[in-house]
Amino acid sequence: MEKTVDLSLVVPCFNEAGNVQRFQEEVMATFASSGLSYELVFVDDGSRDGTLSALRTVYQAAACPVQVLSFSRNFGKEAAMLAGLGAARGELIALIDADLQQPPERVLDMVRILQAEPQYDCVAAFQEKRREGAVQGFLKKTFYRLINRFSDVDFVENASDFRTMRRPVAEALLSMGESHRFSKGLFSWVGFSTKYIPYQARARTEGSTKWSLVKLFRYAWDGILSFSTAPIKIAIYLGLICALLSAIYLVVVLVQKLAFSIAVPGYATIVCLILFLGGLQLFFLGILGEYIGRIYIQVKQRPPYLLKEHLNWSDPNP
Repeated sequence: MEKTVDLSLVVPCFNEAGNVQRFQEEVMATFASSGLSYELVFVDDGSRDGTLSALRTVYQAAACPVQVLSFSRNFGKEAAMLAGLGAARGELIALIDADLQQPPERVLDMVRILQAEPQYDCVAAFQEKRREGAVQGFLKKTFYRLINRFSDVDFVENASDFRTMRRPVAEALLSMGESHRFSKGLFSWVGFSTKYIPYQARARTEGSTKWSLVKLFRYAWDGILSFSTAPIKIAIYLGLICALLSAIYLVVVLVQKLAFSIAVPGYATIVCLILFLGGLQLFFLGILGEYIGRIYIQVKQRPPYLLKEHLNWSDPNP
């Protein structure tokens, strides 16, 4: 029978060699007098530095229960969180980054809330003040407005993956066999009662952020495609509007020609209309291609990640 613990901390890692030891030490200091049994579930997402070596050192030191899952290559943070949820043995499961920007003491606060308030199934943290530029902040606000307008589920602005949940919430997330996973939407879609608490992100101790503006844009686009068919509906509405405007323009041209003998513009008008309508068609064909491509990938039923190594503290002969 597998050993269980009160709390599992799932920690995705990508190029975090300088942080994992500090992270473990801070977690141990935070939970030393908590009375909770816990484990650390590190998931190495195909790191290119010495992260895996550092994780092996942490595991072999056995200062606290540690699991290390290592991917065969980089599959992304969504896959790392999924693997960690699947390996976690805790009755409560926390998702937290290894860079120490998300303080472990807030996890303890979340646990205490879940213990004191059984009506909640999950506690999620959001940043009250974000360290970001004006352009990035504007784009994020625009994304949340758009996706909440067109999606069937509600997205809480600035709510992150930093959260602690009960076992049934994790089981619900694991039951969803989507190839393209967008965790912000999945957390909302599965439901369950969630309490949101603020936290202040720390400065990174080592390394640099993995999220560029381009990656954030791609992530937002994935979210819109995963939880909304609005882009296809917009294509329908724009097509109808273009058809209506074309009919009106046809009437105008006929009146100009027949009633007033006005010369109808020719070459330039035709070229502009062809370029405009052709561009719209190609754009919306691209959107359809995105949806069809996701169907194509989904029906292949490839696994979301491949494990190269799994170091497990509960194995009889680790």
